[in-house]
Amino acid sequence: MKELKICVIGAGSTYSPELIDGFFNRQDKMKVKEFALMDIRMDRLKIVGGLIERMCQHYDNPPKVIMTDDLKTAVEGADYVVTQFRVGLLPARAKDERIGLRHGYIGQETTGPGGFAKALRTIPVILEIAEMMKKYAPGAKLINFTNPSGIITEAVARYTDVPVVGLCNCPITAFMRTKKHMGWENDDVFFDYFGLNHLAFIKGLYLNGKDVTDEAFEKILDHPNCDEMLGYAFNKRQALAMRVLPVSYLQYYFHQKELYEKISSQEKTRGESLIEVDKQLLKDYSDPNLTTKPAGLSLRGGAWYSEAAVSLINSMETNDGAIHFVCVPNHGCIQGLDDMAVVEVPAVVKGDCLRTLNVGKMPAAIDGLVKHVKAYESLTVKAGAERSADDALLALISHPFIRSVNDAEAILDDIIREHAEYIHLH
Repeated sequence: MKELKICVIGAGSTYSPELIDGFFNRQDKMKVKEFALMDIRMDRLKIVGGLIERMCQHYDNPPKVIMTDDLKTAVEGADYVVTQFRVGLLPARAKDERIGLRHGYIGQETTGPGGFAKALRTIPVILEIAEMMKKYAPGAKLINFTNPSGIITEAVARYTDVPVVGLCNCPITAFMRTKKHMGWENDDVFFDYFGLNHLAFIKGLYLNGKDVTDEAFEKILDHPNCDEMLGYAFNKRQALAMRVLPVSYLQYYFHQKELYEKISSQEKTRGESLIEVDKQLLKDYSDPNLTTKPAGLSLRGGAWYSEAAVSLINSMETNDGAIHFVCVPNHGCIQGLDDMAVVEVPAVVKGDCLRTLNVGKMPAAIDGLVKHVKAYESLTVKAGAERSADDALLALISHPFIRSVNDAEAILDDIIREHAEYIHLH
């Protein structure tokens, strides 16, 4: 069994113990010799890394844990680099949310003005990480969780030759919750799933090899836990008319009015609330008697995060041929999208071979929206990678949320001003 070095960038995140727990649960299939934990905030890293060191003592053969703020040290010789960093931490997210709301738009972390701002802060950093990997860890694979995952993954795919796979917990969460609530825990279930990261649909459902799409969709939409399975209580008539099930973040597109009213009426944004959760988790992690991930981590969100990452790496290492939901370049998978446009689809993973399952032509009711958002995403990648203010404006104008070019210009000005430490456009 090959001994692995796993590098985690942004390891000061309170998510990190979840990831380590996933490797612990698969130690019979994969042997990790070293966790290289990297973060520019050593104060956070010492707390989170301290808990990880204690967690690793439960391993049959405890891996080495190193903590560093030096990217080269962390990346050098790694087999896998997992990125989960947040430029500006949660206060930057809270700013993003407030900027959108200030101009009459949904304030959200990964889509609309908030996701755009986060992408502009993040793209230059992910490209720097990829360059370091090319120099000091040739052949290593980049597993990206950093949001907005599809955009960040596309930046790496378009501007570097580093092998990259983007992941998100949304599809696996919908998959696992649906299996649970429908009583399919012991069945072979397949979601015919397609779209973009945070803009995805289920167009088919197979149970033990049998197509049960029509009856399953009716049952899911009528189920009292439908909103938990799909991430939101979507309009049943719309879903049945489209013959697809919308997943999670589509609420911000199909129920934008209701979501804006809800979010704008709340005293705190999600980011502002998570700052308090994050502080409490760091306090919990500081307890020297804590040796496992705490129950409070569930409040942070990110269910099935470690399962998505660790099971993917397991397939790459063991050639098990399992199906994973991944963000990868399209290469003809979805008709009508550019080959390098990153899409979110199921793929069979066996070692270095990652084969996406063909989607073909999208339904007419979905085609326009997906292409519209993909145009925004690819323009955002260009703006972030080339640090172009004009391309940034064109990208933001292209987002379907934006109702006026004047709004886009004002929002961009606010983003540049409030994130002057991180965003430098010309």
